[in-house]
Amino acid sequence: MAPQMLATMLVAVSWSTVSGQLRGLSAQKNETNATDQNTLRSAWGSCQKYGCPSTYIQSQACQCNSRCQDYHNCCSDITSCSVGAPPVAAPSAGEFDSPLDLDSDPIWTWSDGGLFEGDVRFVKQQIRFEDGKMKISATKNPGYSTQACSHAEVGTVDHKPLVSGEFRSRRNIFRYGRYEVRMKAPDVQPGNPDVDGNFVATMFIFRDAKFRHWREIDIEVTGDSPNSVTTNVLRADNTEFWRPQIASVRETNVQGNARAEFHTYGFEWLPDRITWYIDGVPVRSHYGGNPPIPDKSAKVMMNLWIFGPKANFGGRQIDNNRYPMTSEYDWFRFYKWDG
Repeated sequence: MAPQMLATMLVAVSWSTVSGQLRGLSAQKNETNATDQNTLRSAWGSCQKYGCPSTYIQSQACQCNSRCQDYHNCCSDITSCSVGAPPVAAPSAGEFDSPLDLDSDPIWTWSDGGLFEGDVRFVKQQIRFEDGKMKISATKNPGYSTQACSHAEVGTVDHKPLVSGEFRSRRNIFRYGRYEVRMKAPDVQPGNPDVDGNFVATMFIFRDAKFRHWREIDIEVTGDSPNSVTTNVLRADNTEFWRPQIASVRETNVQGNARAEFHTYGFEWLPDRITWYIDGVPVRSHYGGNPPIPDKSAKVMMNLWIFGPKANFGGRQIDNNRYPMTSEYDWFRFYKWDG
């Protein structure tokens, strides 16, 4: 992509610590607190740009007008929404010395839920920030029972034998641009990255099908191959059920071992194409067709799944798994498309 097509970096998260505290959202020109509302306004634009009515009242339920619906990004998706928010300098590089509190951070949070076909439920305790990295671990369930998903999901997740973590943005505020993450998938068995097992370690964007529009772009490292990653794109309306007609799935070779080493994974999401990258090298492009390019804003998510016998995904040799199993994330970056 030509450099002029990407705006300055909008949101970066680097997990390095200072005096035991996490350094959170990155910025260059504004040495302000990462939760500053002006910083958020600069990232996501003013409410008027997204079509909020002049009578919009902050923190109330969605009050979008027709223009907001055209953007497919309801006013309630933008936490900094206020009428006529002034433009400010966009953040770019540098760091803020403030903790990333997943209960109160305005952009980032954790998921309380799980996938019915999976063997894990998500809990906040399985997301740790240490050694300059975010670490997501799957381990035996220490006693979490059936529980309604009170924090991030809708519905009830039955008892699961394992617990893991999912780090995500709070709302559907990410759209066209370049997404990058530097991550290392877990070893199935500690110190032996060549053993196959069952897991899916990911970075992806996702708009939940519960809200009528399923939109998803994935990069997945799975437990059945140390030398490849899976890239997916999904788009469907008015359904929560996966089927081949709504997805395009492809495996791509990795130079080296995705479990033994950190790699930089990324994708550029534009209105007319998606291009996936591994360590800066383009490995796949999708130009629409089946399925069409996702068109609506979405959340950014990073998680670690164990699927088990209920789903033929992530690897068949789950008996090889040893817990805890940990994926590591060095940083995540998003560059907004300036098109």
